[in-house]
Amino acid sequence: MTFSKLSPFFGDALAERGYSQPTPVQAAVLEPQSLGRDLVVSAQTGSGKTVAFGLAMAAELLTSEGTMPRAASPLALVVAPTRELALQVSRELEWLYAKTGAKIATCVGGMNPSLERRALQAGASIVVGTPGRLRDHLERGALDLASLAAVVLDEADEMLDMGFREDLEEILDATPDTRRTLLFSATMPRPIEALAKRYQRDALRISTVGDDRGHGDIAYQAVTVSPSEIENAVVNLLRFHEAETAMLFCATRDNVRHLHAMLQERGFAAVALSGEHSQSERNQALQALRDRRVRVCVATDVAARGIDLPTLSLVVHVEIPRDAEILQHRSGRTGRAGKKGTAVLIVPYPRRRRVEEMLRRAKINAEWISAPTREAIIEQDRERLLAALMKPVDVDDTDRELAERLLAERSPRDIAAMLVQAHRAKMPEPEELIENTPEARRATQQEKHRPGFEDIVWFRMNIGRQQNADPRWILPVLCRRGHITRNEIGAIRIGPAETHFQVPRAIAGKFSAALLRTAGSEGDEETLVIEQSDEAPREAARQNRRNVRSGNDAGPRPGGPKPHRKGFSKKPGQGSGSFAGGGHKPGRDR
Repeated sequence: MTFSKLSPFFGDALAERGYSQPTPVQAAVLEPQSLGRDLVVSAQTGSGKTVAFGLAMAAELLTSEGTMPRAASPLALVVAPTRELALQVSRELEWLYAKTGAKIATCVGGMNPSLERRALQAGASIVVGTPGRLRDHLERGALDLASLAAVVLDEADEMLDMGFREDLEEILDATPDTRRTLLFSATMPRPIEALAKRYQRDALRISTVGDDRGHGDIAYQAVTVSPSEIENAVVNLLRFHEAETAMLFCATRDNVRHLHAMLQERGFAAVALSGEHSQSERNQALQALRDRRVRVCVATDVAARGIDLPTLSLVVHVEIPRDAEILQHRSGRTGRAGKKGTAVLIVPYPRRRRVEEMLRRAKINAEWISAPTREAIIEQDRERLLAALMKPVDVDDTDRELAERLLAERSPRDIAAMLVQAHRAKMPEPEELIENTPEARRATQQEKHRPGFEDIVWFRMNIGRQQNADPRWILPVLCRRGHITRNEIGAIRIGPAETHFQVPRAIAGKFSAALLRTAGSEGDEETLVIEQSDEAPREAARQNRRNVRSGNDAGPRPGGPKPHRKGFSKKPGQGSGSFAGGGHKPGRDR
């Protein structure tokens, strides 16, 4: 199928954007059996669904001449879950409908509502917005839906997951019964089924999600690294690919902030997107990416939802996604509209099995490779430099005059070498990585120490998971009893009946003396014993098991006292197995 049967206005707009033939979802909504009917469409991110529903609803909106009639109230409404997605949809519809005379208004949270009301009053023919802001305009009387001919719910499953059910129901209840309803959703859970049943009539179901859930235009790679070298692997991946635009995904705001700062320090032009950034900051970051003033975006999953960057060719999962759905969503930022893209997962050696299982569930075939080496990057640089320097350029008399002066001072060989050096100086230096060998992988399984903890002494406490031990109250107790700070406590290992922790050898004597002085000083912790251990946690655990088998277990029994700090008691089994002293697990981005 081609776009030849469409209005010339659409044909010209699509040709200008490089569309030669429709994507599967676009072809499906243009089939004769789809015309004029309510639709429930299941399509993955990046499949061209915005253009699909833009073309699908055209028959209800345009005159026979292919132009948009003047209307006192909107003829079409598109509802999207996030600001970024709504703004993206609005931009797509603007170029698609540019030659039809359509006026498009965008109503999203974080923007000036007064300006939005003026746009609505000026006679917007298509309105794109988020559920909360659209409901607000509806309740204030600024949004009139009486003339609506078509409604599109884009990423309906996401809107329901985000708690917009009541907003959607109020909006849809205010629309005429004669409207056409197009529901687009990547997945079809029960709430979507119920929504379709209530607000659609004889809806046609369309699914372009095949058995292979991975995008055909995305090459998946899994890069195995030492856990301590994740940041260096990020640097080398960016340098190796030199993508026009790259997006790096982290799990939390704190990690986005840290990685963004690291990349800027190393010379990369990068922006950050997370829940802590205002709408103005987000807009500025995205515009910088579109203008190609920066090439790297570090983001959380929530902040990156709905972002469409045409030049994005590389996605790096710096932190492993929680599940296959998030993996699909992140990776779908690239490989869009027929363009090729690469999605790379950075996998610490100990977590390879988990990632293999995730890829298997997602039905994605990923190539397992090592991180790019410094030598491979230098070779890539050499080829890219040659290609860049050999491109034909337009020169004027001023350029020629300067060239003559240079040739008078230096040989052609020296000038060429200086030119190469000038180009290379703009590029951040690649990193030396630990070789991906069995020996290196085994080394990463050994105990890792923070700076200052190379020489440590192990101490033990007579409580463990069976007594509801929790780092949140263990750390303050150790600081009070031992007269040290959180930063002077190393790794904490919570076992079934004992907890072991590290203290630098330089302060171990002072710590032991303080423990003796403060023993029994806190009534609610009088059963707590803290003492130096002659064994590391693994050896102590083995000895405990031997004692249990021989009936000589000297540790506290499960039925014994279970000390805990007030306000921090937990259900059995909820204690952490490993915790770095002075650290914490920051909450996920919201």
